[in-house]
Amino acid sequence: MDNELMVSQKNMVALLSQEAGLSEAIKPLSREIFLFDSYIAGTTHIEDESILGEIKEGTKVIMRREDNRFDDNAILILDEKQRKLGYVPEKDNVVFARLMDAGKLLIGKVNKHVMKGSFHQIGIGIYLVDF
Repeated sequence: MDNELMVSQKNMVALLSQEAGLSEAIKPLSREIFLFDSYIAGTTHIEDESILGEIKEGTKVIMRREDNRFDDNAILILDEKQRKLGYVPEKDNVVFARLMDAGKLLIGKVNKHVMKGSFHQIGIGIYLVDF
């Protein structure tokens, strides 16, 4: 079978995360399974806090594992332009990190964004993308 297309599970997640191409073809075959409500931690520590002003309810966010010396289960949260927004809180990230390490694709959707003084409180729903 010299003409077979072989893609490892790790590469499949990368392919399916891209904005165009294969991910568009597979979208009708996928579904998002709600797992958990959480929030974006560490928003006060990002370099450009003006990014947070662009985040609205319904915005999809990207979740990516990060090698982090403070938290072995760190999950970075990025906007659609790949800009850092913060992290999944450490108290919530163990199971999600295990799923992602096993090759599962997780995304977030903003379900709340309120200002508390100068602090951005951003709630997210975490979803498993099932194919």
